[in-house]
Amino acid sequence: SESAAVSFEAAWTMVSLSSAPSAVRAAASTYASLLNSQNDNNIKMIILERLEELKKKNSKVLQEVLMDILRALSSPNPDVCKKVLDVTMDIVTSRNVSEVVTTLKKEVAKTQDADLEKGVVYRHMLIQAIHGCATRYPIVAESVIHTLMDFLSSDGAMQVIIFVREIIEQYPDLRATILSKLVNSLENVTNSGVMCVCLWILGEYTDDADGVKDSFDEINRQLGEAPFTVEETKEETKDGDDEPKLVTKNVVLADGTYATQTVYSEVKAPPPTDNLTSLRKMIIEGDSFLGSVISSSLTKLCLRASGLAGIDPVSCKDMTLKALLVMCGIVKMADVCMIAQRSSASDCKERITLCCRVLLDPKANELLKDTLLLEGKTTFLHFLSVLKEREAKEAEGKEEAVLTTQADDLIHFRQLRSQAVQGVDLDLDDGSDLVRATGVGGSGSLSDELNHVYQLSGFADPVYAEANVKVHDYDIVLDILVINRTPNTLSNLTVELSTMGDMKIVERPQSQNIGPLDQTTIRASIKVSSTETGHIFGTVVYEDSSTGEKGYINLNDIHMDIMDYIRPAHCTDEVFRSMWAEFEWENKVAISTSISGLLDFLDHIVKSTNMSCLTPHDSTEKGNFLAANLYAKSVFGEDALVNLSVEKKQDTEGKLGGYIRIRSKTQGIALSLGDRITSVQRGLPENKSQ
Repeated sequence: SESAAVSFEAAWTMVSLSSAPSAVRAAASTYASLLNSQNDNNIKMIILERLEELKKKNSKVLQEVLMDILRALSSPNPDVCKKVLDVTMDIVTSRNVSEVVTTLKKEVAKTQDADLEKGVVYRHMLIQAIHGCATRYPIVAESVIHTLMDFLSSDGAMQVIIFVREIIEQYPDLRATILSKLVNSLENVTNSGVMCVCLWILGEYTDDADGVKDSFDEINRQLGEAPFTVEETKEETKDGDDEPKLVTKNVVLADGTYATQTVYSEVKAPPPTDNLTSLRKMIIEGDSFLGSVISSSLTKLCLRASGLAGIDPVSCKDMTLKALLVMCGIVKMADVCMIAQRSSASDCKERITLCCRVLLDPKANELLKDTLLLEGKTTFLHFLSVLKEREAKEAEGKEEAVLTTQADDLIHFRQLRSQAVQGVDLDLDDGSDLVRATGVGGSGSLSDELNHVYQLSGFADPVYAEANVKVHDYDIVLDILVINRTPNTLSNLTVELSTMGDMKIVERPQSQNIGPLDQTTIRASIKVSSTETGHIFGTVVYEDSSTGEKGYINLNDIHMDIMDYIRPAHCTDEVFRSMWAEFEWENKVAISTSISGLLDFLDHIVKSTNMSCLTPHDSTEKGNFLAANLYAKSVFGEDALVNLSVEKKQDTEGKLGGYIRIRSKTQGIALSLGDRITSVQRGLPENKSQ
């Protein structure tokens, strides 16, 4: 048909009536052609949803139109591109993986265009998709890795280098070519975190004589000679303006009040000259953590060189001497540079002291050589196995189908029943229709339902009212039970409701006439548009039929709990860090609790806030401090980030202390989550603590 609407409905009707491969194939082809011919992004998303439904039971048929679906990556909308990749990456096979990866590499190359709207976000999606293909099918890993390593100087460099780190561990045959490419790309890396991973890879996996020499020489060439500090002129040192100052000024707060702000200003280091390499710039600017990574990598290369036949002892001693000079320069930089954090600088000194002892003391060399050269790989391999186990568990959770009906259940045809039966009976199919209509299943227990019952008026009031609140994501339904406690008939009884927050009353309660000591149930519907904590309040207005007097009863407020809208979610550490830097609203909550265990407190916060913990922790871990990142999404697509930093105080009581920081894009989530954490952090529930 020439009509897109007719083609769409015909394809869906065909699949609904028949599960034959020919029918599914025709429907899939129709969807793929509509996907590429329509310009409306909403239509594209609907078609992709239908294709995802087809994929659940007919993945093999959908593989035939895989390349046609991938053509939709040309859409300028990143949400459409993300949905396309979600649909297609699960049905990639060894037969079509080469074509898919070729298409993805072309799309990655397009992201270098500065005019592309979806550039950075789209590149992250593509790198992640290529990562998944290369992990499952080693045949394409070699062709992909060299293409992606050209992006080590771009915004997606961290994703690329993490991908390279995983590939180099899983496929030893590719190590030589990847290490050679990495050494040549070292000068293009401009991000400190990416540089740390690059140096760690070179120190861990370079095991041949030529590779050790090339890596060591390239790192030294990028660093240059010590000292790694910017020389100051005598006039600058004598000038008193360069000393740190305390600056006090008056500022106007958001509520219009005045406050005094005191700022401690430090001397900014003179900007390094433009002809320096990126690695030397980072060190001169005071990155002491990068300095400790450089020292560790150079130490590993020197230790490995001493055991290789292709490197003579004189060259090995020369490498050791150069490494020691570099380490001394880095320690001097950490002492002199005011930008370096004090804690990081002290850690840097301890690490470099250990590296120097290993290179200079034969006993320390004998004791620590195997640990430095082998334990890093072992720990990283364990880390990869933990990630695979987590992915496997998530995949199993997705594949588990929910059992809706048993095999021997009767099938009820509503159209074949009489009107009398339909008026009083509800069968299984009617129940499923009601579930789909309301969005709530029948699995909720009575205790859960009673937890959402709120008393609105007192027992001594002429009219008693209580509300059963049912939250259906975007909607709130109030079933208000109203009881007439008087011996008179109340006419025109109305429950007048109002809301605070992003809530809107859609269906207002109707007026009712209630007889003496009688009761009725009134329903009201409220639309919710954000996760901010809302309040519902109102009054009951009625008229006594016998006396003609009007009465008013103010109702108690109903506070909506943010936990009704929060859902656990997962994201990568890179995405978490980028969102943490982007979100502007932060709420800082001081930890005050009677819980004594670090992991017990973490589990309590995770369960109480309905969030997922992104930082893996082992129950056998021992220590006095713990740090973890928590993440959740609201039903409206809003992100909630939580960083928990807690330590056990070194005193007789051993109480926990620290802070919980909450960040979000909107103020409502940050404040509401902070209130929730403050209310639940005091201790475990009674039934748990006993």
